Amino acid sequence: MDLLRVEHITKRYAGHTALDDVSLEIPQGSIYGLLGPNGAGKTTLIRIINRITVADAGQVLMENRPLTQEDVYRIGYLPEERGLYKKMKVGEQAIFFARLKGLSRSEAIKRLKVWFEKFGIQEWWNKKVEELSKGMAQKVQFIVTVLHEPKLLIFDEPFSGFDPVNANLLRDEILQLRDRGATVILSTHNMASVEEICDHITLINKSKNILSGRVDDIRHRHGNNIFQLDYRGEEQTLRRALADLGESCEIMEGAGEESLYHSLKLHVRSDEEVRRVIAATNEAVDLRSFREVIPSMNDIFIRAVQGNL
Repeated sequence: MDLLRVEHITKRYAGHTALDDVSLEIPQGSIYGLLGPNGAGKTTLIRIINRITVADAGQVLMENRPLTQEDVYRIGYLPEERGLYKKMKVGEQAIFFARLKGLSRSEAIKRLKVWFEKFGIQEWWNKKVEELSKGMAQKVQFIVTVLHEPKLLIFDEPFSGFDPVNANLLRDEILQLRDRGATVILSTHNMASVEEICDHITLINKSKNILSGRVDDIRHRHGNNIFQLDYRGEEQTLRRALADLGESCEIMEGAGEESLYHSLKLHVRSDEEVRRVIAATNEAVDLRSFREVIPSMNDIFIRAVQGNL
């Protein structure tokens, strides 16, 4: 079941089309990556979902009905432009934002104490926001985004400014939020995070949706029929055996536990040739392993944006 559907959204500004007939479906209980280069239209789409901006055409549906202002209270939104009041104390500011989302003061304090302890920032409760590092401030803003346990969470570049340890902490929390039933939209340039935690993605480029689907399906679908062979034997013997079956891309060497072995990356022209490649390799050398090289989301992103997908 889809929690959110975006149907044929178009948004124009003076002399510029930010979104051009963009549609996507976000399954309930999933982490959905919203990808694209700077200026592609991602933030505009997020603002339309949050009813900060009005679309010129199209509609946004939540649970199969038009999105309303009441639904916005069930959304947690962490924008890329962080917005904390520097002169306020951390704890009081967190309570203030929690109250805006409908929590009582006592319930807000109770939940905040749990989250502050989880993120290891209890000692910052009575300090002013201006005393926090960028990473610390971002932890506070993440907490106030998720505190009211919204059904839909939207994070715009949530890992920006975090060191690897805290980025891993944040990734784990996002996965746990999904596992507890939340639906997450993740707008990011961090392709490693996309591969690690996203179930589905949409890639927007030049205001259009150019690629959508499950992450694993997309990676397999856009492979280039490149396979890696690990073997023992003579390289030239193998090259001769495979001369009519594929084009070698890269030769690598490595030391195995027993003796020296080689690796060859081979572009196979068609799926029908794969069995023949394996058979020919077995005849020519001692084949140790044979596996398809699946492209990374970073490779697919670059190829798609450059128009080479």
